[in-house]
Amino acid sequence: MVKEADVHLSVGRNPRTPQQTAEVTVFANGTIIRAQERSENLYASIDLVANKLCRQLRRYKERHSDHHHSAGHSASLTPSTESVLDESSIEGSLLSGKEVQLPNPGVRRKYFTMLPISVEQARHQLDLIDHDFYLFREKETKELQVIYKRNHGGYGVIQARD
Repeated sequence: MVKEADVHLSVGRNPRTPQQTAEVTVFANGTIIRAQERSENLYASIDLVANKLCRQLRRYKERHSDHHHSAGHSASLTPSTESVLDESSIEGSLLSGKEVQLPNPGVRRKYFTMLPISVEQARHQLDLIDHDFYLFREKETKELQVIYKRNHGGYGVIQARD
C-alpha cells in the first residue's frame, strides 16, 4: 500500500523550550498521509508520530476497503512473509561518506501531482494529512481550490474569482 515515505527529524534551537519534531509524509496509492509530533525527546516524538501514522493508515485502509466491494473488483495479492524476508546483512556503514545538512531556513517547497478530485475527496485528503488546509484541483472546473478546517467546526473552500 505504501509506495514512499518522507521522514524529517528536527531539533528546535530555543533552549527554553526544547522541541524535537518528527514529521512523516507517506505516499500510498496516490493518497498523501501526513503526521507530525513534537516533544522534548526525539525518540518520544518518533513513537508519537508512529502511533498517529498507524491510526491514520488504519482509517485510510478501512475507508478504502469499504468502497471496493463491487462485483468484478479484486484485491491485489499480499506476498507471503517468506518471499519478502531478506536474510542477508547490510555490508559496510550506511553513514560513511555522508554529511549532515540542515535545510535552508527560508522557503520550503513541496511538489506533488494534482489530479482533479471532488470537494468530498479533498475533504477526505485533508483529514488524512493532519493540516489545517489542502490545495487541490477541482474535478469539474479544473481550477485550484483550497479546502480548510473552520475554527468553529466544519470546512470551508476558497476559490479564485475572475
